[in-house]
Formats: sequence, structure tokens, C-alpha cells
Amino acid sequence: MQASEANAASQNRLLAALPREELRRLTPQFQLVPLAFRETLFEAGDPIEFIYFPLSGMISLIASTKTGSSIEVGITGKEGMIGVPVVLGDDTSSLRGVVQAAGSALKLSATTLGNELRRDGKLRTVLLRYSGFALAQATQSAICNRLHSLDQRCARWLLGTRDRVGSDTFPMTHEFLADMLGVRRAGVTVAAQSMRRTGLIRYARNQLTILNVGGLEASACECHRVLKNEYARLLGVSRPTGHRAMSRRPPPD
Repeated sequence: MQASEANAASQNRLLAALPREELRRLTPQFQLVPLAFRETLFEAGDPIEFIYFPLSGMISLIASTKTGSSIEVGITGKEGMIGVPVVLGDDTSSLRGVVQAAGSALKLSATTLGNELRRDGKLRTVLLRYSGFALAQATQSAICNRLHSLDQRCARWLLGTRDRVGSDTFPMTHEFLADMLGVRRAGVTVAAQSMRRTGLIRYARNQLTILNVGGLEASACECHRVLKNEYARLLGVSRPTGHRAMSRRPPPD
């Protein structure tokens, strides 16, 4: 791994929390890879061969039914990792991993991660705590999908995307958002029109721009705030409003 790639590890919040010696030991095993828009990293039922620590971009974890219906149950950016089952002792994914915003990641073999976890160092603590957050995210997604309105869910999803891509503008289609929320496209179209009329967003040529972050936060359900607070509780960091970097303190042992 080149020096520039080693420095990239600090862009991922989980890796940035590691002691220098642990990160130095892992550094030669990392591979810096691009994340291409709509790239499928793995399918449900696939063995997990690689772990991904995003540096930028966004990855969705999607559950599907036999009829072809699908819904997003998890979302990850530079605050997390893809490959939680390996941390919990499994070697197979039950979900599909798809890149929803292009970026880059550090890739690590599942075998290497397993060996490192057996050392019982800081990495194990950090990744177990992140696994707890991933479970909370899936649970909150189920609550949100069952109890909250489509308008609230759309606002929550847009805020989560903004947090991860670090921009108020990102690619978006009604069909794509409908797939992520597990609803019909017509419903998303109505919700988007409502947000445009109230000045919360601008949407043109498959590009969405958030114009009023505070208004969008007021329109969203509490799930966005609940998950930000849970991440801070488990990983020992705060997540300020806007695009400023997280303040960091080591996760408690």
C-alpha cells in the first residue's frame, strides 16, 4: 500500500479511531478501490470475501423478496464499513450491497479481518460497536417503514444521503428513491412535488438539491436524529449539523 493510500485510512471514521500500531499492521493489507455508481459489491447469499471501509460515497444494504420487491435496510458511508456479518462470526451476506453514490473505499480480505479480530485489540471493540449500530439501523428502518408517512421517510432518506455524500446536491431519480423506500414511484413523485412547492428541494435533470436543511429536518421523522444519537453513543463521537467533520474521541473499551 502506498503512503497516500495509508493516509486515506484516516478518512474512514472507524479506522481513524484505531491506535497507530493497529492501523500500521493493517495498512499493507488494504487495497484502495473505486466505488462505481450502481456497482453491486455482493448479492444476498454470497460468501463475504472482502470488507469495505468507505472513504467517500455511499453504499446501500438491500433486502429483496422472491417476487423481486426490495427495500433498503441499511446505508453506509465513511462513518462505517460493509461486512458486519464477518465481525459477528458469519461468512455469508443475507443482503445485497449496492453503491448508491460513487466514491472510494479501502478493501480488506475477510480472512485478514478475522485474524485481526482474534487479536482482541481496539479494532474488535470498534467493529463490535459498529455492528451494534448496524443492528439499530435495521431496527429503526423497520419502525420507520411501518409507522411513518412517506413524506417523513423521504425527508429522512435525503438527510441521510446528504450526511454521507457531504453535499447538498446529488444524483436522484424518483424510481431509485421508490426502490430504496419500497414504495410505488407515484407516491415518491407526490412527496417530491410537495417538498419542491415548500422550497425544501430543487429537482431537475435527475439531480436533487436540498435548499432548506432545517426545513427538511423539521419534515423528517425522528429516525434520522435517533440514529445520529445512537452512532454517537456507541462510537463515542458527535455528529454536528452540516458538513463539518465529526469530533472524535476513542470509543470506550
